[in-house]
Amino acid sequence: MNHDDDNPATFASPPCMAHELAEGYDGGFTPVDAEQRRDVARWRKSERERLIAARLACSADERRQWSATIAERVAELAGDFSGRIVSFYWPFRGEPDLRPLMDRVRTQGGEAALPVVIAKGQPLVFRSWKPGEALEKGVWNIPVPKAGREVVPDIVLAPVVGFDDDLFRLGYGGGFFDRTFAAMARKPLAIGVGYACARIATIFPQPHDVSMDAIVTPEGVLMPKAG
Repeated sequence: MNHDDDNPATFASPPCMAHELAEGYDGGFTPVDAEQRRDVARWRKSERERLIAARLACSADERRQWSATIAERVAELAGDFSGRIVSFYWPFRGEPDLRPLMDRVRTQGGEAALPVVIAKGQPLVFRSWKPGEALEKGVWNIPVPKAGREVVPDIVLAPVVGFDDDLFRLGYGGGFFDRTFAAMARKPLAIGVGYACARIATIFPQPHDVSMDAIVTPEGVLMPKAG
């Protein structure tokens, strides 16, 4: 699967002093000082609000159809799930719902898990889970496994608020996935999932941001650029 060039990026408004933070919109830059980092943080906050509103404006039927397509593309990208642990997520605020894919993972001999926030500023942990097992409310009241055993996933599905063509993911600002990937002895296959409307020119990546191995949308699969 090739880099998807059929759907051009949406150029959102850059943050204040963005011309000093990046050369064009090529996805890479080095923050110069704390003030500029704050500019980027403010821009990201505004962009999150815009992108979340855009996906919530789509109908439930559209999101359901897109979710099914994303699930098929994830399965094609990942291949056989046998013997592999796949971390899903509980959909939140219009995110793609990939929970039906759990059945295929288990049917092929794999195992599903869900991420759990332990504390602010700490990496996520992953707990095994299957339908019917007890859940409890976690951060933002998102359900998490109540008693599943901790596991180390081979594949992590990470929902995106926004993403760019360099495979950087804009999340909710907690930095949980970035922090988790950085702390893992062996990075899993990290797959960002979202809708086409989440595509932007750049998230203005900072040193702590970790790029995904692929981004999957209903329109296609974005992979690292050649060269």
